[in-house]
Amino acid sequence: MNVNPQSDTSNKPEVPDFDLIRPIGQGGFGRVWLAANRTTGRLRAVKVIASREPGMADPAGREIASITRLEANLECQHPNLLTIHHVAQTADHLYYVMDLADDLTGKPASAEAEYRPATLQDRLQDGPLPPEQCLDAARQLWAGLASLHGASMVHRDVKPANCLFVDGRLKLADFGLLTEAHPQISRVGTQKYMPPDGRMDARADVYAAGLVIYEMITGLPCDRFPHLGEMAERLAADGVLTALVQLVLTACQPDPKRRFADARTMLASLSIDDSQTEPRPRPTRRWILAATGATMLGLAAAAVAYWASRPPLVHVNFISDPFEAAIYLDQKPLLKHDQTPYQTPCTIEGLPARAHHVLFKHDGLPDQDAGRIDFATTRQVVVRFDGQ
Repeated sequence: MNVNPQSDTSNKPEVPDFDLIRPIGQGGFGRVWLAANRTTGRLRAVKVIASREPGMADPAGREIASITRLEANLECQHPNLLTIHHVAQTADHLYYVMDLADDLTGKPASAEAEYRPATLQDRLQDGPLPPEQCLDAARQLWAGLASLHGASMVHRDVKPANCLFVDGRLKLADFGLLTEAHPQISRVGTQKYMPPDGRMDARADVYAAGLVIYEMITGLPCDRFPHLGEMAERLAADGVLTALVQLVLTACQPDPKRRFADARTMLASLSIDDSQTEPRPRPTRRWILAATGATMLGLAAAAVAYWASRPPLVHVNFISDPFEAAIYLDQKPLLKHDQTPYQTPCTIEGLPARAHHVLFKHDGLPDQDAGRIDFATTRQVVVRFDGQ
């Protein structure tokens, strides 16, 4: 949900029992209004979606299906999912009534013109969150997402704009793309939070949640992943941030099989002792792989110092458009243990942290020469084949 507090009030729809005051958000298929209950005066958020026009898609129908699925599969409302209080239709619109987010300034929500709903996206405009706030927000995001995955549903649009704060608690919102988890799921959502493999399943939600946590830690947009920018030195000195980055590395693996299976697994992978100031990750094999590979995918600045005692071997991420390109390093193909070639997208372990000549080959397409790349500082190589 993209918030636009300056939206005009032209073409204000009529919905029963509520006075719509002004728009406070814009989704893919509807507008969110600040609204007051005509009987009690209580402020709510009301999302209004126009009914289908002849020959057009049916966003209202999809929204109804998603909300019906949400209500049918969740035994009770989870504290980290935005509460939907009422769903109804008029002749022209579908609308539903939700909790109203806190004011971005920290004040209670109000009908004043200055009110802006507190989304994680807007909070990140001021830079990264403090470590303990990162940890709290990450755990709440995982918990809400885990409740969906536990009920065999996937959200498909996890991003900071869809994380709201209500009474100080993070709540995952916007269920318009929610669906049941199954092997064949349409590729819908917000492109930059989609995984490179394109499968919009529970592991795709995990990938998107990892990027959201990356943004909380660094204050950088998700398309800068995995760079740390000015956070490198701070990361190395802070156990909370270090542990969160290790989770992000696993969550955002290009190979879906190497990610957490779902948000429940992601949530369970970090054990917090509340009497401690630092998180204590459980020493599982998955965590150990993340920890010993803490420098992979471009997190060089802090991690090289942190893991200085480790051998100078790194993990590098290779991506091509289209996928399934072979990778050549210093004129030699990169091969798996069974001597079959690696194909993009993939992460390859144990590459020497020095400069290499990188070439991509794809059947039927001209070779793409990525040039000489130093893996000591660059851990992700992306190319696009000519003519694509």
